[in-house]
Amino acid sequence: MIEVVRPGPLATVQDLGRPGHAHLGVPRSGAADGRSLRLGNRLVGNTEDAAAIEFTLGGGALRFHDAAWIAVTGAPVPLRIGGRPYGMNAPCHVPPGATVELGLPSQGLRSYLAVRGGLAVAPTLGSRSTDLLSGLGPAPLASGDRLPVGPSAGLADIEVDVAPCPSLPEVPVLHIRPGPRDDWFAPDAISTLVSHPYEATSESNRVGVRLNGPALTRAREGELSSEGVVTGALQVPPNGLPILFLTDHPTTGGYPVVAVLVSADISLAAQLRPGQQIRFAL
Repeated sequence: MIEVVRPGPLATVQDLGRPGHAHLGVPRSGAADGRSLRLGNRLVGNTEDAAAIEFTLGGGALRFHDAAWIAVTGAPVPLRIGGRPYGMNAPCHVPPGATVELGLPSQGLRSYLAVRGGLAVAPTLGSRSTDLLSGLGPAPLASGDRLPVGPSAGLADIEVDVAPCPSLPEVPVLHIRPGPRDDWFAPDAISTLVSHPYEATSESNRVGVRLNGPALTRAREGELSSEGVVTGALQVPPNGLPILFLTDHPTTGGYPVVAVLVSADISLAAQLRPGQQIRFAL
């Protein structure tokens, strides 16, 4: 059993989400930085889709009632177990009764704490993920919450001491493919996107990242009928400033999508901090 002593600014339970329900209006949700969640689970011998904790801007503290193996991945944070410092991206043993503390990240936004056996909270539509848009899944964690841990029998052995991970870039380059509604914009819209920096604003969350930068000019008036949108879509409202959809995005939208991130860069986009600049590339 894990007891939440302090959740930090925002802590939620996340796995790889609940795909296959978009036709019902249910987003996939899941870890915003799926790459970091998968790594954490592999380091402690879990399957990649086991539920873990996603911390936004760190600051969390957890008390482990029983001994456990954990790994912390994603945005780099100071990690202490029972008051002693430990490293990121590595399996760490937690003695019974010890408190695990996460400091503030030096880069990035979201860190993941995976525990061997996974978090055994009740699933909703096949997933244990918290979806902040629809309200599905467990509520964001609060002090005093208790999280059960699943069994570790039959899991893979822990065989890796540490996983080397590159540092997060100061100015990430996010790769896009034009469309599906780039024809709704002036011919220079894509070249504007890729030739100027944009900045993540403070009005960003797991639903999407609002961007400041050169506005994209429309070539067509009016609005679309609502149509399906995907994670990584760059939807453009009437002010011309793109919104980059993340994992809790709505399943449909009425603003045209000028471009979509390649799937390999979505985890990088999930680590954008307010005020951080990014660049787009084809």
